[in-house]
Amino acid sequence: MKDAPQRLLLVEDDPRLAELVRAHLTEHGFEVEVVERGDVAIERIRAAPPDAVLLDIGLPGQDGLSVCRAVRPDYAGVIVMLTARGDEIDEVLGLELGADDYVAKPVKPRVLVARLRANLRRVAEKRTGEKAHERLVVGELSIDPGRRAVTYRGADVPVSTSEFDLLEILARRAGHVVPREELLGQARGIRYDGLNRSIDLRISRLRRKLGDDPDRPTLIVSVRGVGYMLAAHP
Repeated sequence: MKDAPQRLLLVEDDPRLAELVRAHLTEHGFEVEVVERGDVAIERIRAAPPDAVLLDIGLPGQDGLSVCRAVRPDYAGVIVMLTARGDEIDEVLGLELGADDYVAKPVKPRVLVARLRANLRRVAEKRTGEKAHERLVVGELSIDPGRRAVTYRGADVPVSTSEFDLLEILARRAGHVVPREELLGQARGIRYDGLNRSIDLRISRLRRKLGDDPDRPTLIVSVRGVGYMLAAHP
């Protein structure tokens, strides 16, 4: 499936320049909305946060620095300041207010696209890293990827590295069956040959450590011929 285009808000009061930049960015796969006023830009960013904002400094309504100051506390996307001013103070102030980058006019189209993509990639990587370290909570089960620690019903559960990896995979898809071959591939990096029972052994140990009845498990449920599922509300 093709990824949805990244959404940009171009805040520029020069219609001719705005159209040139919009057309170039659209050619490179971005979805671009253009607004001319700073006060309108604040409303648009708050109502439907885009992936990135290209923000001129000299704007009617509110100037670009005021827009950046107003939205940055709640806006986690990319802000790139676009301005014809060659004033170092504006550049420093924009960055201190939370802008991610600063591109001087006349804009070099290829450079603008490269800078935008670099900033969007950096933000995406940061979000991925934060997500990877987020504590996973499924009912009374809590998994801390940063400390590689597991607690269940308020008590620490000592698990091995391979058991932790397996439980984390199941927790990230709690309520959904994870096929045995996928568990084997992600947790151990090997292909399932239909005979390897190492995942089943680890599941058995995890059940024992979590107090899950092996004859009638309610926490880690077996789905015959497919794989395992961590109950969504254990």
